[in-house]
Amino acid sequence: MPHPPPSSKRRGRLLRFGAAFVVLLALAGYLSVQYLTGGTSGPGCEVVSGKGDGASYRFTPEQAVNAATIAAVGTGRGMPERAVTIALATALQESALRNIDFGDRDSLGLFQQRPSQGWGTPEEIMDPSYSAGIFYDHLDKVPGYTRLPLTVAAQRVQRSGFPQAYAKHEPDATLLAAALTGRSGATLACQGRPGPTRSSGPDAVRAALVRDFGRDVVQEAGAEVGGTASPTPSPTPAPVAGGDGRTVTVPVPDDTAAAGRSARQRGWQLAHWAVANASALHIEQVSYGGWQWTAGMTDSRWRAAQTRGAAGAERAAGSVHITTTGR
Repeated sequence: MPHPPPSSKRRGRLLRFGAAFVVLLALAGYLSVQYLTGGTSGPGCEVVSGKGDGASYRFTPEQAVNAATIAAVGTGRGMPERAVTIALATALQESALRNIDFGDRDSLGLFQQRPSQGWGTPEEIMDPSYSAGIFYDHLDKVPGYTRLPLTVAAQRVQRSGFPQAYAKHEPDATLLAAALTGRSGATLACQGRPGPTRSSGPDAVRAALVRDFGRDVVQEAGAEVGGTASPTPSPTPAPVAGGDGRTVTVPVPDDTAAAGRSARQRGWQLAHWAVANASALHIEQVSYGGWQWTAGMTDSRWRAAQTRGAAGAERAAGSVHITTTGR
């Protein structure tokens, strides 16, 4: 049987090499898209417009945790919703809302802040609460930032080489800010996949609340665990065993309104914060204002909560209940 000439063998090898190269190129393209978008094509979180106009934004549990922290730090400083929108759009552009430890030159973290430019130490900048806080410090010094176009306000803080890049993130940042400041209720939901990187249980939930909102969210609200009130708050509030030992109850008193935000907004901010942290903190269920979100539901939407009588409805309306999967 005659053998193919050497030239045919070379062509065959080249064809196989070319096919392999095309496959690798396609894989590299896919991974690049996943990197740039945060991998939002898979299951994760979604925020929808409260206006019923069909607008929505899908993002990952990692992005949800960081977005919730940015919003909590902003409202904790009395910053308006517009400031939170600017901060979220900036973080979307700079890091895709991921706390990355690399960037241009010595840039780090959610906002790609540079230690060499006085933004803080690398350890500080890699702390999302710190990096969000110092971003707001600089934004607050921009005269009339709430009236400026978002890209102009962000650029006054960031001094980016691509000053127009922030604008494309404004629609998504606006949806996130409306939900994570509590103005738009029952609009943020996550699939709630358990994450291996953090501890779970009421202790972890309360520690994360203090991390993002400060001690006041626990001390002033008198957070409860399993239905039993905490004693006089200490510098590091600790849950008190009681009831099922899995539920953190955070009352939202009427006098919690600040910076033009109502108690209802505060309640929905806490509720959405809990859902955003569901994967990281192993949160199984969140309820507030007669609505309930449960991890693992097919569409992970908020649903009308089942309450027992008027007393149960009143209790549900005035508190945020966060139930974890373990003690």
